[in-house]
Amino acid sequence: MSKTQKTLYAYENEDEVQLAQNIATNMYRYDQFEEKPIGRLEDLTDADVRRFWEQGYLVVEEALSPEEVGTSIEALMDILSGASKGSKVQFVKPRSELHTLEEVELAARKVYDYIDHEPRLHAIAYKEGIMEAMAKLFGEPAKLAQDQAILKPPTGGAEKPWHQDMAYGPLAYDKSVIGLWMALDPAELDNGCMHVIPYSHREGGVPHYAVRDWQLCDVAVQVNRDVAVPLKPGGMLIFSGLLHHGTPPNFSPKRRRALQIHYAPQSAVKLTPQEYKRMFTNEMTGAEC
Repeated sequence: MSKTQKTLYAYENEDEVQLAQNIATNMYRYDQFEEKPIGRLEDLTDADVRRFWEQGYLVVEEALSPEEVGTSIEALMDILSGASKGSKVQFVKPRSELHTLEEVELAARKVYDYIDHEPRLHAIAYKEGIMEAMAKLFGEPAKLAQDQAILKPPTGGAEKPWHQDMAYGPLAYDKSVIGLWMALDPAELDNGCMHVIPYSHREGGVPHYAVRDWQLCDVAVQVNRDVAVPLKPGGMLIFSGLLHHGTPPNFSPKRRRALQIHYAPQSAVKLTPQEYKRMFTNEMTGAEC
């Protein structure tokens, strides 16, 4: 892929590319990894549940089968091509300017609200092993709160800055939500795998700011504690909705596609606007980033 293509979708000019490269270098580290992954979802123990709530995340090496990975990719490509109708797609440039499937795929940042329209992805979201694991983690039945697929195209897929998922309105509940991030391609150090700050969920809601995205202030991120989470296709990161996490840009020639589905405890209710502001904005303190 040419240098022109690299800057076509995520970045406007070379200055933005340089900024993104600086962020990848300074806001993330690449030498600390999770040392105790779980083999399969079925292997989840009570000790793992306690470890999840203590450190804020778990890594599962084989959560989806190769067949489930394959059908998930097929479903996403059918959504992008228009063969599968009803799901929503967020692009980084106007859809009217995208004329080929390759251009559509490279410009697609997120596919979402697919559960009611795409049976293959519905089957993943409500997979028996996933629902059982969520109930075990919550201590009560789980309900689906949000469905997305996050796409980071090659040679220029943009960073998702450090943030807490519950700082986004649809996930602002009075009890912690849990996110599942499932790799469909190899998610590696050079193409934007997930990064987490262990134990950061214990801080509760932290103010977010509109900088490069709706994000934690860069100076508040404890980069020295960053743990990278490379995953093979079918691997999964299970994480608290309050955990600080982010993904650096993808300047490699490789795709990085992932399903991201959030669940809430059955008894959870949405936060009031006042409580959301208190937890996730600076509106009541006037603090600046």
